Amino acid sequence: MGLRHLARRGISPATRTLAGLPGGIVTRRRGRGSEPDDVRLWSEGDDRRHIDRNATARTGILHVRTHHDERDRAVVLLADFRPSMLFGTRRALRSVAAAEALVLLGWRIVGDGGRIGLVAASSGEPVVVRPGGGERAMTAVTGALAMAHAQALAASDRTDPPLDRSLTVAASLLPSGGHLVIGSALDAPGPEFDHLLTVLAERLSIRLVLVSDAFERRKPAGFFPFATPDGQRGTVQVGRSAANTDGAPDDRLIAYARRGIEGLRLDAEAGPEAYAPLMERLDAVL
Repeated sequence: MGLRHLARRGISPATRTLAGLPGGIVTRRRGRGSEPDDVRLWSEGDDRRHIDRNATARTGILHVRTHHDERDRAVVLLADFRPSMLFGTRRALRSVAAAEALVLLGWRIVGDGGRIGLVAASSGEPVVVRPGGGERAMTAVTGALAMAHAQALAASDRTDPPLDRSLTVAASLLPSGGHLVIGSALDAPGPEFDHLLTVLAERLSIRLVLVSDAFERRKPAGFFPFATPDGQRGTVQVGRSAANTDGAPDDRLIAYARRGIEGLRLDAEAGPEAYAPLMERLDAVL
C-alpha cells in the first residue's frame, strides 16, 4: 500500500496528459474527465470544486470525488508465486520483487483512470481479483497479493506447476485489446506456455517483467550446496571463470520481442525506487 506514493511521484505531467484515444493524432486531455472514479477524504491541494457534498454531509468530514476520462484501459497483473520464485540471495525474494513492481504499475494504472485486476499463480489454486477501478481495486489487489504470497510460503509442494492455467484465467478476465503484464522468472513455465502466449498476443497486449536474482547473473566462485525437488542433495563448484551476465540482454526477452511481446528485466536486489522509472516506461506503452 505504501508504494502508491512512490508510484505517484513517478507520474510526470507529460504521461498524465497524453490522451489514449484511437487515431493518428496525439492530443492532450484537459480537465478532470466526466466518469466518476472514487470518493476519498479531502487532502491538502485538492480542488474545492471537486468536494462531494453528499459524502461530506453524511460523514461530517470533507470528501472529494475523483473522475477520469471515458477510455477503458483494463490491465490484469499475473504474479508468479510458484515455488521457484520463492528464492533470493539479496534484499528480497524474486516473488517479492515481482509483486513490488506489479503494484507500482497498478497504482499508476488506477491513477490514470484504468481498471486493474490480478491473478496470483502458486502451487495451488490461483488467487483472482477481477479488474476494477480506483483505490478500492488496488486495495483488493494488494490484499490478495499478500494473502497469496503467505499461502505460497506455507505450501509444502515444491514442484512448479505449469503457468498455462493461470495464463488462461488471466486472459479470460480481459476484453479484446486488454493488457496483460506478467511478473515472473519464467522458470519451468510448462510445454504449452509459449504457444499459448503467442496465441493470446493476437488479441491482447502482453508485457513481461522478467525477474532475476544477482546470483543468477553473477555466480561468485566457491562451493554451493543444492537440493532438488525429489530430495537429492549435493554440492556444486563454481569457478572463477563463471560467466557474468549482469549487463547482457536476456535471450528470452529477445525471442519474445520478435513475436511482438515486449519485456524488461527486473533485478530483485534493486528495490522499488529503481523499479518506479521502469514501470513508468512500461505504463507509457500500455
